[in-house]
Amino acid sequence: MVLSEIEYLINFLDAHDVPTINKSRHTYLTYHGLEERYTYVLKKGIIKNSIILQDGREFNLSYIVKPDVISLLRDEVSKFTEQPFNVRVESNEATFYQVDRVTFWKYVNATPELQNYIKSYYRKKLSENIFRSQRMIMNGKKGAVCAFIYSLIDLFGRKVREGILIDFMLTNDDIAGFCGISARSSVNRMLGELKSDGALIVKNRKLIITDISYLLDHIAN
Repeated sequence: MVLSEIEYLINFLDAHDVPTINKSRHTYLTYHGLEERYTYVLKKGIIKNSIILQDGREFNLSYIVKPDVISLLRDEVSKFTEQPFNVRVESNEATFYQVDRVTFWKYVNATPELQNYIKSYYRKKLSENIFRSQRMIMNGKKGAVCAFIYSLIDLFGRKVREGILIDFMLTNDDIAGFCGISARSSVNRMLGELKSDGALIVKNRKLIITDISYLLDHIAN
C-alpha cells in the first residue's frame, strides 16, 4: 500500500518516538507573535488558526480537522521563532506531536519523502491564502458568509434528511471572525436572511444547508 505524504510523516514521527501532548477544548497551543521552539503536528482533533489584526480583533484563518503540520512559515535554522498564528483547540481534546524545530528540519533535509510533504504543504497554504483573499475581496458581507458556510461542507458536512448538516457547533463570533465582519449582529441578520429564504435551518445549535445553489448564487466567481 502506498502511503500518503501525511501518513508517511505520522509513521515517521511514531518511529522516532516523538512525544505528544494533549490540549483540551478552547485552550491555546500557540499565540500569534510569541516565540516558540517546537514544531507541532496535529495528530487528532480539530483546531482553529487565527491572527490578531492591528485593531486588536482576532481574524480566523482556517480550521484543521485532520493530521497536518500546524505551521512551517519560518526559517529552518533558528532555535526559536515567532509563531505566525494563534492555534486554539475546537474539539473536546486534541493531540499534537511536539518536536524541536531544528530537529524537525534535520529530519526533513535528510528524508526525500518529507521534503515532498513540505513542498505540498507550502503549495496548499498558498492556495488557501489565495482563496481567503478572494472570499474577502470579491464578496460583500453576505457573499463572504455564504462562501464560508459553503467551505464547511468538505470539513464537517454530512447528508441528513433536510439537506447537509454542518456537524460542528459554530458561534456568530466565529463566523464574523472568518468573514472579516466586526459586528456579531450583522452575522445574525445575514443568517436570518438565509433562514427566511429557505437556504438554511438551525437545529440543535448546528447549521443545516437546505439549498446549496442559493449559497453559490451569492458567491462571486
